[in-house]
Amino acid sequence: MSEAPGQITVPEWLARSAGTDEEGRSWLAELPALVADGLARWDLTLERVLDPGGSLSLIGYVHRDDLSPAVLKAGLVTAETAQEHAALTRWAGRGAVLLLAADPARGLLLLERLHGDIPLRSLAEPKAMLEATSLLHRLWVEPSEGHPFPTLADRVADTTDRLRRHDALPGATEASALVTEAVETAAGLLGSATETFLLHGDFHHGNVMAADRAPWLAIDPRPLTGERAYDLARLVLDRADTLVGSPGVPAAVRRRLHQLGDALEVDRERLRGWTLFRAADLGLRALAAGRREDAELYLEFAGAL
Repeated sequence: MSEAPGQITVPEWLARSAGTDEEGRSWLAELPALVADGLARWDLTLERVLDPGGSLSLIGYVHRDDLSPAVLKAGLVTAETAQEHAALTRWAGRGAVLLLAADPARGLLLLERLHGDIPLRSLAEPKAMLEATSLLHRLWVEPSEGHPFPTLADRVADTTDRLRRHDALPGATEASALVTEAVETAAGLLGSATETFLLHGDFHHGNVMAADRAPWLAIDPRPLTGERAYDLARLVLDRADTLVGSPGVPAAVRRRLHQLGDALEVDRERLRGWTLFRAADLGLRALAAGRREDAELYLEFAGAL
């Protein structure tokens, strides 16, 4: 049994975050019908829509015809999210949420039910980082032959284009030298990389949830292939406010780089460079979305690097 399209309410957070361009607004208009199609296709009953849910996806708690719980995810298909199903298939539940069914062209995924109200972020930072590094190590596997994932070079090119488009944003001028350094650093790192793994792409405490078959499982990958330091850099930036708000910010940032790099045997200098690049990207993304406080946080973190 499924609900009629008109009965599905799009969370306000999703409407704001996905509705910034014509493509997103068009997708939002079709989203209730898309969710209803997914419910009917897999014979699901919708229990409730999570609010706020994802920034680019509607998350519905459902149960199947055998009454087993599951999650229906209807996501906006982008260059970063298009291969989420392929990554989940490659991991096959090892360290990540289990994929039950998928219609990737339409952005529909049926997933195992996790405890969505208990993210890794709910733990104290030292314990959360310990759990995160253990899980991330499991996700770093070799990509299969003929895999569909974009490369780190592809992702860097897309990010660099976005950074340049955001040059004219209010507040971006002050960060122009930092952004230039970040782009040049990323180009140098690409040219000297020596390893290739399947990467999560957006691994942080908010994308790890408590589960029944494992203590913690990763969700919402934006997968690509490349060196591990790029993936770990996103984790370095987690809870950035705790470091930026502490005395001696540069020293605190260096300690985190050293601790995480050592824990996963990742070169510290390469980790520093990728963290700079990703911090600049997150900062300008936040500026573009009107989240000036977040933008200042990430750009200050980048400056400390």
